[in-house]
Amino acid sequence: MTTTLPRPGAATGLAAALAAATPGHRLRSVTIDLPGPLPDPVAIAEAAIAAGEETVAWARPADGVALAGIGRAWAVEAAGPGRFAEASTAWAALADDLAAASAGRSAPAGPLLLGGLGFTGRVPAAEDPWAPFGAASLVLPELIVAVVGGQATLTATLPAGETTFAALAGRWERLSAAARSVAGSEDGDRAAAAITSLPARAEWDRLVGLLAGAVGRGRLDKVVLARRTALEGASLPGLATILGRLAASAPEAALFAFHRSGQTFLGGTPERLARVDGRAFRTVAIAGSTRRGATPAEDAMLAAALLGSDKDREEHALVVAALRERLAPLAERLELAPGPGILPLRDLQHLVTPVEGRLHERAGVLLLAGALHPTPAVAGTPLEPALAAIEEHEGFDRGWYAGPVGWVAPDGDGELMVALRCGVLDGDRAWLFAGCGIVADSDPAREWEESRLKLRPMLGALGIGEVR
Repeated sequence: MTTTLPRPGAATGLAAALAAATPGHRLRSVTIDLPGPLPDPVAIAEAAIAAGEETVAWARPADGVALAGIGRAWAVEAAGPGRFAEASTAWAALADDLAAASAGRSAPAGPLLLGGLGFTGRVPAAEDPWAPFGAASLVLPELIVAVVGGQATLTATLPAGETTFAALAGRWERLSAAARSVAGSEDGDRAAAAITSLPARAEWDRLVGLLAGAVGRGRLDKVVLARRTALEGASLPGLATILGRLAASAPEAALFAFHRSGQTFLGGTPERLARVDGRAFRTVAIAGSTRRGATPAEDAMLAAALLGSDKDREEHALVVAALRERLAPLAERLELAPGPGILPLRDLQHLVTPVEGRLHERAGVLLLAGALHPTPAVAGTPLEPALAAIEEHEGFDRGWYAGPVGWVAPDGDGELMVALRCGVLDGDRAWLFAGCGIVADSDPAREWEESRLKLRPMLGALGIGEVR
């Protein structure tokens, strides 16, 4: 992520382009190139949050991609098991009005849907931290600034018949100026007044034993038990600092932030659910974990032990098998590595198997994601008994945690990641999430330690020390 801002005058070009745009049936959208120094979309997103705007930030530092979305021109907010298909159909209906604005540009530049589809698709209760985000919500922002491969663009979208071009261009100019005070700034370390976990440690130990016993008796093959850690009275850094720290700890991760009604859901996830380009697709199986070593020799020893662990290889094989089964009817070509490799992150290393192939037909990322979610990596297997166990025992609503988040282009291409290493921030409060796959020989102490390591990236990004 860069720290320079676009030179003044972009608003003039944006207003002129909007005025000349051909009206669509429902929307009018234009994309212009931003000359001069590259903007910092994350700094712009933080300025938009400070201005009370609905805001999205998305970045893949390893790929040279960063964007910010501000405001709402259109949205689809579905619920239940049909939310993926409903969102795909509604978005496709707008494609003709938006295609011209993204023609000839590298995704994710141009008009985009940005948002997430919650883990269960259930509408959250009004008092729940997830209430502002809904069961699922994909938004076409009024303004999107994107940096892709060293090129910067600004996209503006308005409903057909809307004529406030100058006002929209003026908002961009004000946010650009406000972002100058954000870019390059760094918040110091912070402290939390109180930290609690749900389930608490004693209950976690009981549940891991209970669920491992259910697996051992053949009722389940695997179930993923999540832990929610609440911070109360915390003084939290700004968005640019949090995402910058997450990028430093995991440069290969996708960084995301969704801000609504004073609350922000953000994180840095290593796990892709689906990336679709035409009929080509990519996904990944990630399951089985151990810590990083203090020295290269210890790190290599731990990686070798992970590759040789029957427990972790069993957990990983269940995810691979489920992906193969769900993709088989959709793919004319499917390629998987013959065995798992190692994905090294800052605090953990995982077993990983990349998956890629070609679809029989161009279905789009939303429909593919609907076929894959939730994978055994975040739910378990068999799916329905695992989901029932989560519902009965976990004790909180997962909301968008472990659900798909990302972007979708007008042609249906896009990228959806599994929302992991994440949390919801609300003033001086935060709720962080981490989960572990429970199989027959799972040990409660080891699973608790794994969850603690999975919480570490978000705690570090917030400037908060270790939790037990």
